[in-house]
Amino acid sequence: MNTERRNNKQKIAFLGIGKMGFPMARRLCEAGYDVQAWNRTESKAAALVELGATVHRSASTAAASADIVIGMLENGQVVNEVLSELGAADAMKPGSLFIDMASIKPREARDHAARLEALSIAHVDAPVSGGTVGAGQGTLVIMAGGKAVDYERALPVLSVFGRSTHVGPHGSGQLAKLANQMIVGITIGAVAEALLFAAKGGADMAKVREAITGGFADSRVLQLHGQRMVERDFSPRARMSIQLKDLKNALATAGEIGFEAPITGLLETLYANGVDNGLEDLDQSGLFVELASRNDMR
Repeated sequence: MNTERRNNKQKIAFLGIGKMGFPMARRLCEAGYDVQAWNRTESKAAALVELGATVHRSASTAAASADIVIGMLENGQVVNEVLSELGAADAMKPGSLFIDMASIKPREARDHAARLEALSIAHVDAPVSGGTVGAGQGTLVIMAGGKAVDYERALPVLSVFGRSTHVGPHGSGQLAKLANQMIVGITIGAVAEALLFAAKGGADMAKVREAITGGFADSRVLQLHGQRMVERDFSPRARMSIQLKDLKNALATAGEIGFEAPITGLLETLYANGVDNGLEDLDQSGLFVELASRNDMR
């Protein structure tokens, strides 16, 4: 364990102790930070007490004395609710820093930054990629937007979670995350369609995946999601419904900035069809099931 981190008593409030938030908050505890935790369902945060965290019944009390407040919440509406309606923003002390690690719309991130700045509170939007495995192992990919000086301040904490990159001003982290999700969602669709195409023609799907691994068509999606498709293993890591939310946010943002995204639009429709057909709780690679159904390959 890094001794410097072990002796670090900087007070960090962590709001949102869910599937991603719990292992991230646990890592902060293990790194020696003074963690003030809050979750709407308090019991989900209870196990952090054994690691030295203090669990609060309200977001505002958790945030009140913190030097840095981290939000790992469900969406932009929830972030706004926690900051405004639940009083976290008003409770934060001037000069503190809010790191928003939820995946939300870029304009929401810019709006939150402006409102916090009026309270003399700094803001960095820092959504992540890597799922619960990355959260537990500290290997998340973090895309950060905001002022460079605030990013530098956030960097020691972000390094506990994984590798971060400052990609631009407020909202840019969210743009990078949406770009990531566009690539992931589109590539899952391409892999699923290609493997099903090969199988429909009589080829061995598993062998086709093996044959094209290492060529230009290779990717982490082919390796990981492609294997899940071969094994028909669609237990959720990142759900279809979450992938759909991200594609919807990407299209909404594209509309705001005057950008045409026809490929993303097509995949958004396919994911929406899958969700409408009851696949919302499958892994995002479950788009394979929707495409298989269209081709009578159940």
